[in-house]
Order: sequence, then C-alpha cells, then structure tokens
Amino acid sequence: MAELNYQFRQRLSQVHLPDRRMDFAVKGEDDVEIDSSWSVVIPDIKDRVLYNAARDLEDYFAVSMGVYVGFGRASDKLIRYEIDPSLGENSYAVTVTDNQILLRGSDSRYAAKAGYFIEDLMNFAEAPYLKKQDTVRHCLYRPRMTHSGYGLDEFPDSYLNQMAHGGFTAVVVFARGVDITPHGYQDFNDLIYRAAGYGLDVYAYSYMRSKLYPEGEEAKRFYDSLYGELFRRCPGLKGIVFVGESVEFPSRDPHTSGMLRLDNIGPDGHRLIKKPNPGWWPCEDFPLWIDMVKSVIRKEKPDADIVFWTYNWGYVEEKYRIALIDSLPTDISLQVTFEMFEKLDRNGFPGKCVDYTICFEGPGSYFTSEAKAAKRRGIRLYSMTNTGGLCWDMGVAPYIPAPYQWIKRYQAMKKAHDDWGLCGVMDSHHYGWYPSFISDLARWMFESPDSDPEKVLRMLAVRDFSAEAADDVLEAYRLFSEAAYEQISVNRDQYGPIRVGPSFPLVFMKNDFVFRSESYSMHGKNAITIPSYIDPAKEPQAKEKLRGELVLYTSAAAKYSKGAKILDKALGTVDPKKLDNARRIANLAHFFAASVTTAVNVKRWHLKKIELFEAEDAAEKKALIAEMRAIGEDEIENAENAIPLVEFDSRLGFEPSMDYMTDASHIMEKIEYTRKVLDTELEEYLKR
Repeated sequence: MAELNYQFRQRLSQVHLPDRRMDFAVKGEDDVEIDSSWSVVIPDIKDRVLYNAARDLEDYFAVSMGVYVGFGRASDKLIRYEIDPSLGENSYAVTVTDNQILLRGSDSRYAAKAGYFIEDLMNFAEAPYLKKQDTVRHCLYRPRMTHSGYGLDEFPDSYLNQMAHGGFTAVVVFARGVDITPHGYQDFNDLIYRAAGYGLDVYAYSYMRSKLYPEGEEAKRFYDSLYGELFRRCPGLKGIVFVGESVEFPSRDPHTSGMLRLDNIGPDGHRLIKKPNPGWWPCEDFPLWIDMVKSVIRKEKPDADIVFWTYNWGYVEEKYRIALIDSLPTDISLQVTFEMFEKLDRNGFPGKCVDYTICFEGPGSYFTSEAKAAKRRGIRLYSMTNTGGLCWDMGVAPYIPAPYQWIKRYQAMKKAHDDWGLCGVMDSHHYGWYPSFISDLARWMFESPDSDPEKVLRMLAVRDFSAEAADDVLEAYRLFSEAAYEQISVNRDQYGPIRVGPSFPLVFMKNDFVFRSESYSMHGKNAITIPSYIDPAKEPQAKEKLRGELVLYTSAAAKYSKGAKILDKALGTVDPKKLDNARRIANLAHFFAASVTTAVNVKRWHLKKIELFEAEDAAEKKALIAEMRAIGEDEIENAENAIPLVEFDSRLGFEPSMDYMTDASHIMEKIEYTRKVLDTELEEYLKR
C-alpha cells in the first residue's frame, strides 16, 4: 500500500527501531548481558538532559532489545550516568564491568552521548550485550548544527531526540524576525527550551533585511531593533549565522553596486548597476557591519556565537577575500564551505563545484586559503560540510548512499581539524537531516580515537542487512560511491533534474512548465528549479559540455542501477525484523538510478534540440525529431517506473524548503506534460 505524503514523519518519530535483538547473537566471554535486573540511575533528577537520556535508554532496551530495565530503583546492577569535567571538553567515557555500566560525560550532553554510544554497540551486537571496557571518546566538532529534515523549521521532541542520537549539538532555525520564519510564526523560546532538554543549542540563521549602512546612531538603533531585540526576547539562543546573500547591506565598496539585490533591478528585469551586489562580494566594510551587529547582540548576550559565512564570494580573487578576513574581529566564528568553487576534471571533462556536492571530497582551494587565514588570525573556524549525508547532488532524497565518497570527506575534514583548527560544522542547509547509515558512519568518524571506516561500514552493512550479504552490500555501496564521483557538479542540473529527479520535464518551444507547489513552500513553483534547463546562447560550448556530461552521467546511472539490483538480491538473506529498513535502502538506490537517468535523458533531449535548431535540411530535422520522440518515450517509461518508488517511501520527492516536488502526482504531471510535447509540439514543429 502506498504511503501517504508526510508518512515518513512517523518513522522519524520512532527513535529506536523495534526488535533489533537477533536469536542467533552469541554472547562472548567478555560480554556483559543487560537484563531486567538492571536499573538506570542519574545523579540529579532535575537535570533535564540526563533525565531524558536515561528515559530514552530505558525505552531503547524495551523497544529494540525486549529488555525492561528499571529507572531509579535500587539494584545490584546499575547503569549509572555521571558528570566528570576531568574528561575534558566534548568528551565521554564508558566503563563496563559485571555489575555496573558507568556513563560519564564532561557535561550532561556528553554523558547522554555515552548512552547513545552503548546503543550503537548493542545494535552492532544485535543483542543486549556489552563487552567489558573502559573507553574514552572525544567529539571533534562543536557545534554540529543542522536544519530540520522533518519540515522547514519544524522540530517536534521526537525529532530533537533523533538529532541528539545523530551526534548533533545544535539546530538552526531561519529568522526573519523574532519568532518569524519563512513559514510564519514559530515560538523560538519554546524551541530553545525543548531542544535544551536533549542537549541541543539553537542558532538563528538571519533573513533580516539590513537596509542601513552600519554607521551612526540611527543605524545603531536600527540594528538594535533587529538583532538586539532578537537576543533580548530570545536570550537562550546560542548564536546566529550570517551569510552574504541573506544579510547584504548597502556597502560602499567600489567593487559593488552599493545596492541590495532587489533594489538593483530595473523595469526590464536587468541590473541597474552592472556590478556584484554587496551580498556577493567580500566587501571591505563588512567588518564595520559585523562590529555593528556584534555590539548590539553582545550587549544582550556577551557569549553569543556570531558565525560569519563566506559562502557567496569564493569565486572572487583570493587577495580580496583574505583582505576581508584580515580585517574581521577575532572574537567571532568564520564559516567556510568545504568544497565549493573547486575546478574539477573527470575523464578529461572539466567542471567546477558550483554548489554543495560530494563529487569532490574537498577541501577546495577557496576553503584552504580562508582556513589558513583564520588560523593565522586566531579566528574560530567552522565549515559547511553537508555531512548530514545530503547535498545538492540530489535535492529530494533523504541522503546520498555513497559512503566511500563521504569517508573521503570525513578524512579531509579531520586533516583540516588537525592542520587549521576546524572545530565546528554545519551539516546541512535547508534540506535538513534524515537518520541513515551515512549519518551513523559520520558519527563514528567525527570522534577520536579514530575508527577504521571500512570496519564501521561493514558493521553497518551487517546491522542493516546480514553477515551473509555484507560483501554484496559493500560492493553496491562502492558502485554508488563511484557514481557520486562521476555525477559532476553542474549548475543547470542542481537547478534541474538533480534537484527534483523524475518529475523534471522535457520542454521544447513553449517552456511553460510550472511545478505545482504549496502556498506555504519557501521555494515554491520554479523558484529554485529551472525547467528550461539550458540556454545555448549563454553557453556557446553547450553541445560539447552536454556530450561530456552525458558520458559521466550515463555511467553514473548504470552504476546506481547495478548497485540497486545487488541490494535487491541481498534482501533475500535479510531477517524479517530488518526487512523494512533494508528495503528502504534498496528502494532509495533505485530512486537514484531513476533520477540520474532523468538527467541523462534531459541532456540527450536538449542536445538533440540544439542540433534540430541548427539543422537546415528537412530530412535531417525529421530524423532528429524522431530521435527526440524516442528519448521522450524513454523518459516517460523511466518516470512511470519511479512512481512505485516514491509511493513506497514518502520521504522520496520531499525537500523541506520546496515541500513535495516529486511525489506520484508530480511525476504524473511531468508525464502528461512530456506526452503533450511529443504529441503536439513536435508534430506542430514538423508540420512547419
């Protein structure tokens, strides 16, 4: 039976998968078994983080292991939470003996992480067994922040608990004003209170319009009315994230237009001043703006984390970017995107990381240059890393199942941590986070001592499928990782078929396709999806580019398809208790194959369309139209085959800022539109 839209939220609301205990699990000589004679205790019943963590652990044993431990009762066998500052910041420890499991943390949230850690160990053991040990672990990155994958700026308690288990330390909420998000009213203080109960901080991501130059008393009053007011009324906010395009101001830097983007548009829709708008240039007076907003914020909250993100100007010559960093105050955090703007080569085909992608693990030269400058100046360094498991290589999927590419990113981040002091990350932007084996792998890789990623990945494959299928599962994961490497970052794809997958249309002359969207969608209709796909007039090498991309994307689609079939075979060895989750991984792989196939067909279609418009001979035109018709039929069949995939898993086709773009109804609309193009537009063109 097909899932209803948003039904995936029911799975997000269930933190612990039921009945993970396997009958074949064997207890080792050094294993301690937890049974109903054990009890969980905390040092202070008023500590909300530890209370929630202890109750969560009690729930884990009941739901996942069928064991009913007590809470707070006297017992000879105790699971005891303790706070131990001597561990050092961001650290936790697990000690297991015959009659006691001691879960210590440098503070409450890290003691809670010790509990999540033993859940991991028992999930791998597939039984309530823990080896005797005395383990200390240190988390490399704080904050680890993410937007919501439940729904834009939506954070129910169960999802906050999921995020705490996922290794995050903070959530991010869009702020257009106090308690105002793109979806409307949101009680920020309620979110701050509830998140704190799971050891999570809250950062605001500013969408507040900076219409005054940051100088003088009038400007100070203005910025105080924005940012001072935000922190006066929401003093529990941990910090705020500023990114150029979202906080642009009327800069006086001569390299810029000096105008906000929407003010620099004439009646004809073109720029009035043909220079970058201030949000898209490392303006020499951005430090003045930072000082202004910092002064009004820190007056209300002296320890507020002010995060300045250089996302928009990595394309600019290095000397201008570094000059800006050299002028910034050092008591803020500098956030630099990890892989963007890097030039690539895939099988002789040149490309560039136009936006968030895992086709290149990073770091890019843009990140490296700014990371070195931050270290030299003593500025705290964060990065946008996409390590929640998703980026713009696929917009409407929960995660990209390419673990070997992600491992490269994790290792590159660790080197940046060691070399330049990378200490905090943003794991996702508005596409949010969804729990997966990719995020489980990241959690292990983001702690020290270092874990062997191959070993962890194999344990995850056994956990999710079976020991018998592990080799096949890892082979499928290698194919997906190779496909992700070949799926080179291309702007028109990230705003096209890779953004929405099989619902992306084939347009011909009319170019009148509009995505149906909800009234409350942040990015509704065609806001960040461009059905026209390519304008050859603006890309003089369009044919050459499309041909090069076709080779890569065709190979990637084949690898996703081959890997998906391997997972289908592996399902035959999966215990019924694991089958639903394993099927969802295989189903996701088929969705990736369908989505990249759509990209292939879109490239084939537009390549033939360019050739058609260039052709002068009537017979040649007729032959090209026949080829386009065949491509259209191929894509209609591909889209039809994708419908059962999105019906099986309602998370497919959804992205928080766009809402549903690729559910069954949207795919059917694309099929209907494409059929009209084939049967009407092509025929009319042929007659002319």
